[in-house]
Amino acid sequence: MTFFYCAAAITLFIILCVVVIYHDTHNFVVRNYELESDKIKGDHTFVLISDLHGYSFGPNNEKLVSAIDAINPDIILCAGDLFTARKDKKPIKYEPGFELAKSLAQKYPLYYANGNHEYRLKIWTSDYGNFYDRYKSRLKKAGVTFLENESVGIKDGNIRITGLDLNMEYYRKIVKKKMEPGFIKRTLGDSSKKEFQILIAHNPQYFDEYAKWGADLTVSGHVHGGIVRLPFIGGVISPAIALFPKYDGGHYEIDKKHLILSRGLGTHTIQVRMFNPCEIDVIKIHEAK
Repeated sequence: MTFFYCAAAITLFIILCVVVIYHDTHNFVVRNYELESDKIKGDHTFVLISDLHGYSFGPNNEKLVSAIDAINPDIILCAGDLFTARKDKKPIKYEPGFELAKSLAQKYPLYYANGNHEYRLKIWTSDYGNFYDRYKSRLKKAGVTFLENESVGIKDGNIRITGLDLNMEYYRKIVKKKMEPGFIKRTLGDSSKKEFQILIAHNPQYFDEYAKWGADLTVSGHVHGGIVRLPFIGGVISPAIALFPKYDGGHYEIDKKHLILSRGLGTHTIQVRMFNPCEIDVIKIHEAK
């Protein structure tokens, strides 16, 4: 009988895991964050999307679009990896992310910074030719603002948005590359001290450096919430093959500088999410009174 009960318990646990994995991989939640600053003028609602990796929530991502429409944000921030790029010359499943960005840009200002998968396409020209240039050009025509180590100002809110385009050495596996002092300043120039400085930076590992540069708010993705999340522990593994990553998802703060790290909307390579549903993030920033 003991063997029977053990076998039954193991079977039930496996079934539970399969159900949770299926649910978390095919559904998303909306997470809300609220900040305030004496730099920003008025109240502003941002939606952060990241790491779609070619997935679709319903035809033409209609579930995702409907959820964002219900939020009715002032601005959408995209932290990259809307598709997955592999060096095997297989067709890139870029259409879901492309159509999502195109659809949203027709309704809302959308600012897009590259993730490591967009960056891969940009440099893998021997495999994919000018695919990246054509992808970017088509989205710019649709109204998307690409920020590749560039900045734009939003005068009405006294906001500056900058997109950081890190090269592949900063996505190194297992052993993190140390970022040289002054690297971000040399790459982006000075941060804005008078405006509310938002930095879209796909890899959250370098939040300390982003904060020192002067980003009042950094938005990131890349870690997928740690793929599997454990109670009281958090994410188990990052794409860099680091166990229990320091930054896995949520809100972090260093010296009044903030990081909102999205757990992302898709998967790649390891097609699993467990106790870790996909998500979009709503960031409301209020003018400090």
